[in-house]
Amino acid sequence: SGMYAAMPRDILLVVGNEIIEAPMAWRARFFEYRAYRQLIKEYFNCGAKWTTAPKPTMADELYDQDYPISSVEDRHKLAAQGKFVTTEFEPCFDAADFIRAGRDIFVQRSQVTNYMGIEWMKRHLAPDYRVHVVSFKDPNPMHIDATFNIIGPGLVLSNPDRPCHQIELFKKAGWTVIHPPVPLIPDDHPLWMSSKWLSMNVLMLDEKRVMVDANETSIQKMFENLGISTIKVSIRHANSLGGGFHCWTCDIRRRGTLQSYFD
Repeated sequence: SGMYAAMPRDILLVVGNEIIEAPMAWRARFFEYRAYRQLIKEYFNCGAKWTTAPKPTMADELYDQDYPISSVEDRHKLAAQGKFVTTEFEPCFDAADFIRAGRDIFVQRSQVTNYMGIEWMKRHLAPDYRVHVVSFKDPNPMHIDATFNIIGPGLVLSNPDRPCHQIELFKKAGWTVIHPPVPLIPDDHPLWMSSKWLSMNVLMLDEKRVMVDANETSIQKMFENLGISTIKVSIRHANSLGGGFHCWTCDIRRRGTLQSYFD
């Protein structure tokens, strides 16, 4: 019966005037794209490009059947070695492992995104867009926006618990790297598939306005100190299902022109 199809950011990647349907890696999410087809057809009829990445067969060979899940230490060790539960049998990726910054798109190899999927995206988007692989000290990488979240030109939120191994790329380009405060979500709040760091899973409406959890007063203060107005909305109930504002939304239209922030 599949999963809930509640998070369009996991399925859809919008690059310029193109909507790309991700192939996904979980068998439970194979048909999730169908929830958005009516909307995508409407965008297509209005002039958008519409692409579906190759759908994987999700055969047993796509998954490491002996992947150890007994301890965090095991997974830390494997992640450091570049080993994940998904293999390179065929391309797979979730859209939420990609994050955009003008002409540059950053992606992590994760439990649901393999190098073959990343290579497909590189070739598909070349030469107009550049796809860069980044990695983090993370025992269970899956989706990038509670680990590394670009909040504006030259500004990126970087999870202090999951440092980026390629952070110098951003610093050399003159970017400001901000470490968000420790989340305030209580220990007894039920979370499925997610960490408390959904506090940094925010939605930037523009450079000066951000949607942020109404209960996360410390990160609200951080944004306000940066001159960014906070729109406070309660999303604790959605956190329990596994996502924050960025996961639960997918921006289709943006005003402005394509920029390059890494030349």
